[in-house]
Amino acid sequence: MRPGLRTLRPLVRARRQRVPPICWLGKTRQLSVPAAELQFGQPLHETHPHLLKAGEVTPGITAQEYYNRRAKLAEALPPNSIAILAASDLKYRSGAVFYKFHQDPDFLYLTGFNEPDAVAVIEKPDDGPEHNFHLYVRPKDAKAELWEGSRSGIQAAEDVFNADTTGDVNNIPKLLPEITKRAKTVYTDLPNGLITKNVLTRYLSGTEPARTGGLAQVFRDAASNGKTTIKPLRPLMNDLRVIKSATEIANMRKAGQVSGRVITDAMRRSFSSEKDLDSFLDYRFKQNGCDGPAYVPVIAGGINANTIHYVSNDQLLLPDSLVLVDAGAEYGGYITDISRTWPVNGKFSPAQRDLYSLLLSVQRTCVSLCRTSSNFTLDSLHKTASSGLSSGLADLGFDMSNSAIDTLFPHHVGHYVGLDVHDSPGFPRNRKFTDGMCVTVEPGIYVPDEDRWPAWARGIGIRIEDSVCVNEDGPYVLTTEAVKEVVDIEALRD
Repeated sequence: MRPGLRTLRPLVRARRQRVPPICWLGKTRQLSVPAAELQFGQPLHETHPHLLKAGEVTPGITAQEYYNRRAKLAEALPPNSIAILAASDLKYRSGAVFYKFHQDPDFLYLTGFNEPDAVAVIEKPDDGPEHNFHLYVRPKDAKAELWEGSRSGIQAAEDVFNADTTGDVNNIPKLLPEITKRAKTVYTDLPNGLITKNVLTRYLSGTEPARTGGLAQVFRDAASNGKTTIKPLRPLMNDLRVIKSATEIANMRKAGQVSGRVITDAMRRSFSSEKDLDSFLDYRFKQNGCDGPAYVPVIAGGINANTIHYVSNDQLLLPDSLVLVDAGAEYGGYITDISRTWPVNGKFSPAQRDLYSLLLSVQRTCVSLCRTSSNFTLDSLHKTASSGLSSGLADLGFDMSNSAIDTLFPHHVGHYVGLDVHDSPGFPRNRKFTDGMCVTVEPGIYVPDEDRWPAWARGIGIRIEDSVCVNEDGPYVLTTEAVKEVVDIEALRD
């Protein structure tokens, strides 16, 4: 146990030519090997100084901030309790061909550790923020690393990621039952029902053979003794994650700035197909310092925009149609979400302009209400958007009877955003806006190609979306570089 961070020990003690000391979390330590020879399972300052500053575990986020997050969780836990989290499993496309790894956001939020096959335990014995941070990871394995890439290993779990207790994750079936026996309350969202060939994940998901029973059996045994209660961890994690720190907002702002500039640049250009535009965004996100797309983008020309999550992105773009782009970049694991709609040929037709101008007016109103002084929630923001669109569409000649707005605007106006595109999953949309909340504002109009609707508007789909951080007196728009005014969009081709 400790009130703060320990002085980190050298990662390697072999007798090598010494290199200048490096500063980590305000502590100076001496490495006994050249930094270039250090190998970890993720970028660190010693190996990637072009990506991380001294003291950062992930871009923009220091080990001190990760410790503070664990301490906040510990404060929310009752005495004599534990929280158990697992890293994401590596997903396979086929055979030995795997997808790019994406860490479980809760696990990343608390640990900064960005490798698969790991388990974290926050163990709290008494009142207050004091806790024991367990981190069990894959050990170093030269043969496996030859094929799969470097691992950070058990020593780095302590020296870099600041764990109090570390060990080989393969021993989890023996370790976790002993840890859970010490707790009156266990907070976890495991087992999660994952089906995998990985032994660790089978154990954590409760599908391990009956000889061990898996983690589900451990929980059943703990609960059956009448001394241990199992509770979901999700509500506690949502309360922590929904309010962003200054460094989290800075990461999101960088992702939003890059994304906005790239999307605006795309508006300047002519694309003949959805795939061409998709490829342009992917390349430019990475070229400008982001990790890549934050999610599979929507590149929807013409009537394809009426499919809310259209991701085929394989049709031609017709000159007289609109193209709806829902895309954003990721930076340091953080995401901003943007939607823009513009004319393929650079100029709005009168019909497109009328619908677009109405939607933009409603979107601007909703963005202006993303402040704590408005006493709004995402749900009340949705009502404002629905009311404004209903009134405006009626003025344009739409029959808005019989809940027509539910057809023309079928999704919610916004969601929380952060480490996930839909951040803090399950966090209620009826909570009042609070400083540090980051949300999307994305009203849309989607007109089916049906006789009920005005002929001039049929088949048009439009969405305008920004990511916004809530402040006391006004919104902080994270994606402002993506232009959205009609005159600005049209001027890009002049």
